[in-house]
Formats: sequence, C-alpha cells, structure tokens
Amino acid sequence: MKKQDVMIWDWYRVLFGETPVIFLVEILLRTILMYAVLLVIVRMMGKRMGGQLTISEMAVMITLGAIVSPGMQMPQTGLLLCATILVCALVFQRGMNFLEYRSEKFEQITQGKLSILVKNGVIQLDEMKETNISRQQLFAKLRSEGVYNLGEVDRVYLESCGLFSVFKNEKALPGLSVFPPVDEAIGRYLQQDDSAQNVCASCGTVASTVNSKDNCAACGAHQWQIASTSQKEQSK
Repeated sequence: MKKQDVMIWDWYRVLFGETPVIFLVEILLRTILMYAVLLVIVRMMGKRMGGQLTISEMAVMITLGAIVSPGMQMPQTGLLLCATILVCALVFQRGMNFLEYRSEKFEQITQGKLSILVKNGVIQLDEMKETNISRQQLFAKLRSEGVYNLGEVDRVYLESCGLFSVFKNEKALPGLSVFPPVDEAIGRYLQQDDSAQNVCASCGTVASTVNSKDNCAACGAHQWQIASTSQKEQSK
C-alpha cells in the first residue's frame, strides 16, 4: 500500500480491508473447517494437550495457532496446505513423545528437570535462584495448601511442567512463618515456639541457641527470629 492510499477515515478499508464483504462468509466457513481439523489433531495428540502443558506441548500449541491463522484469514492460502502442516505438526509431536519415552536424557533436555525448593522445612536458595522463583511465590503456594510455617513442610517440588508439589510432615515442627509481616491480625493463628528456638529469616533453618550476629550455617544470613508454631497443631 502506498502512502497516498492511506486514508484515516476510510471506514470500509478499516473494517473490511481490501477484500470484498462477501469474503466474511468465506472466513466463517474457513474458521469452522479449520477449527474442526484442529480439534481432530489436538485429540490425536493425546490427553496431555488438554491438561497442564509441558514446555514442548506449549510450543506445539503455539505452533498450531500460527498454522491455522493464515488459512482462516488469508484468501490466497488454501485450507489443504494448512491441514497438511497440521498433520506434520502431529507427526513431529508424536515423534518427540516417542523419543522422550525412550530416552530420559532427551526428556530432560526438552522438558527440563524437577527442582527441590524446600527440603526438611528449609528453603533451598540455590534452587530458588536457578528456577527464578521468589520467596513470595513459594509462600503463596504454601498458604494455599493450608501451611502456616515451614516446619510443617517436608518437601516442595517444582515440577518440570511448572506445577508445585507440596508434601507435609506427619508432625508439624517449629519453623519460619509463611504469612506476610504486614498482616498483624494473622498472629492469632501462630504462636512462638515454647522452646524459644530461633529460625533463619532467609532460608528457614532452625537453631536452638544463636546470637543475633551469628551467621546461618545453611545460607550465611544473620537475620533471626523466633520460630513459630501453628495453633491448629497445638490444639490437637
């Protein structure tokens, strides 16, 4: 399009472009056909495509969107071409699944690996840094699982698909509170540990006796606070 052809108030061109109005009917038919083909392809890719997607599955879904878009909108693009590319994407995805099934190393390359974010009630700061997960993201997940402090947690895994898996201890122990400091009213759910144990405010390591200037043996930080226990556990 030349510069002189651009007319801001040309509403016909703005709304319908340079194609005839009747092409809208063709777009409707193209969309219905491509949608039907896409449903068949996604169904053949397996149940995982309808659940929480892995990295490779997310890439396939984005690719599918890029494939079907021209066929639905561009008059010079035939539907058979798009359908053929969709079949190629199906074969590629099936091939990836087969290789991931046969080779654990290949699966780790394409899907990523599992990360342990919390171990025995202690935050693994190196893993948090590597996975770009903040403490607040971790604490938000723990709060949604009904966790009051890190002493209740045995393991927190960050799965390769991005989901958190939380496993609790059979008996809750004193630990670092996961509630935000600004919520003062939440204190009714927490009590200070009777044994006056201290907990590292950075990673959650519990220590019996420490000086306020002592460094944490796990992470090297020197910020301490009294370990907390939840009233729900004490009431049992």
